[in-house]
Amino acid sequence: MGLLAQLTEDMKVAMKAKDKETLSVIRMVKSALSNEQIQLGHDLTPDEEMTVLSREMKQRVEELDSYQEANRDDLAQNIQQQIDVLNKYMPKQLSESEVEDIVKTTISEVGATSKADMGKVMGALMPKVKGKADGKLVSQKVQSLL
Repeated sequence: MGLLAQLTEDMKVAMKAKDKETLSVIRMVKSALSNEQIQLGHDLTPDEEMTVLSREMKQRVEELDSYQEANRDDLAQNIQQQIDVLNKYMPKQLSESEVEDIVKTTISEVGATSKADMGKVMGALMPKVKGKADGKLVSQKVQSLL
């Protein structure tokens, strides 16, 4: 079942259960996917769907961080609920050790030797971990291992 079909089914369930928070998040994701589809002019591939989901997740995480810094727990709680709903559609996240193993393998594949090669490593690495690991974590691992 594709992501849009899954979202539609979950939307129906949320409507029947009168779960307004889940329903609003699902509608937001469906809207973002539809906008991306219109912008690209073709049906989205699973990779493109994952890109949109990752972008939505990243926005929520950044919002959560800013609300927590401002001590706005009421708003942070709402964003955390949105993140919990989005997590249902994200692929299983890689552990820190799994990310480190992939980074080490990629560094040896591209023959990187110094921090000057970071762009080359990141370019080869990001398609492997797209949607499965946080970009900040990946970047930190690459920097520490170069």
